[in-house]
Amino acid sequence: MGSSQSQDTQDTKPPPQLGKSGKKICCSCPETKKPRDECIVTKGEEHCGDLIEAHKRCLRLEGFKV
Repeated sequence: MGSSQSQDTQDTKPPPQLGKSGKKICCSCPETKKPRDECIVTKGEEHCGDLIEAHKRCLRLEGFKV
């Protein structure tokens, strides 16, 4: 019928990077992520620099390189 090789052996990916709180980057810093996202949607990215930087700062404190 075909090869019986497992997908696991073909698509080996490193585990996701976790921050100091044990969360992936997408779930870290919700207290800065939500206001940043709302600002970008309502005002546009060019008007949200302070919130974008605050979120980056939070992610860096978690140990992510952004």
